[in-house]
Amino acid sequence: MSKLVTIYGGSGFVGRYIVRRMAKAGWRVRVAVRHPNDALFVRPYGAVGQVEPVLCNIRDDASVRSVMQGADAVVNCVGILNETGKNSFDAVQSEGAERVARIAAEEGVGRMVQLSAIGADPDSESDYARTKALGEEAVLRRFPSAVILRPSVIFGSEDGFFNRFAGMSRFGPVLPVVGADTRFQPVYVDDVAAAAERALLGDVAPGVYELGGPDVRSFRELMEDMLTVIHRRRLILNLPFFAANIMGGVFDVLQTISLGLFTNTLVTRDQVRNLRVDNVVSEGARGLADLGVKPTAMGAVLPDYLWRFRPSGQFDAIKDSAKNLRKHS
Repeated sequence: MSKLVTIYGGSGFVGRYIVRRMAKAGWRVRVAVRHPNDALFVRPYGAVGQVEPVLCNIRDDASVRSVMQGADAVVNCVGILNETGKNSFDAVQSEGAERVARIAAEEGVGRMVQLSAIGADPDSESDYARTKALGEEAVLRRFPSAVILRPSVIFGSEDGFFNRFAGMSRFGPVLPVVGADTRFQPVYVDDVAAAAERALLGDVAPGVYELGGPDVRSFRELMEDMLTVIHRRRLILNLPFFAANIMGGVFDVLQTISLGLFTNTLVTRDQVRNLRVDNVVSEGARGLADLGVKPTAMGAVLPDYLWRFRPSGQFDAIKDSAKNLRKHS
């Protein structure tokens, strides 16, 4: 019988790519998510019955254990960028990661991959970065042979980074950013999935790997690259950290007093703290090369999905060509 992997958060941005790769490798895949009906799109990634979404709450021992029964390997992709309700950073990224690792060890699971983030630091002022680090420590304590993957900002057709700012660029001549000089090393989502696949197949040594692509850019430079791809000219306005912190505080308070009617997807105070720190692979850290994965450049991928934000979408190039014809007629 083919092997079974349980992927917590398997319908998310990164998780779905790992699901697709493991199904292609012949594994049965159990996709553990809070809302299985919203994850039915993963079923066609494999043969009939090979990929199955199942209900799971990572904050509950019994729920985590039930979807791990019989698994040969587990992947934890669950993470949040903003706290809502009971889903706090500590509950999800620290306690949740520890729960998956502890139960995996108790159930005799062979391999575990934990998706973390570059910048994970137990002493960070950012709760996101702090709990990512605490989650890593708990995983390695409970499951010492685990592989920890720390990607920089991840790009791909479903990303929430380039898609978000490209969408914002359509509504005015100014594109505001926070931390314009902060450096990033964007990594392609399928490269992260390939790294997870190598770890699940047992082809790499356990421990921490920092994943970054071939391009290191400041936030401002990333926005300039994106604007070039979507054929738009915008003034990139760097918001000072103190102003962004005030804005984030106002949006955080609105989320709290609205009792869930408003979710802060704009900017939080914690995100502002995170944007003060460069998000690049550390010197001497193990990375994609050590995992046998060749990093993909942004320029090879961004045009494939950002074209829809061009002034005329897929017809932008045709219209430019038509202008040239008129000039020579």
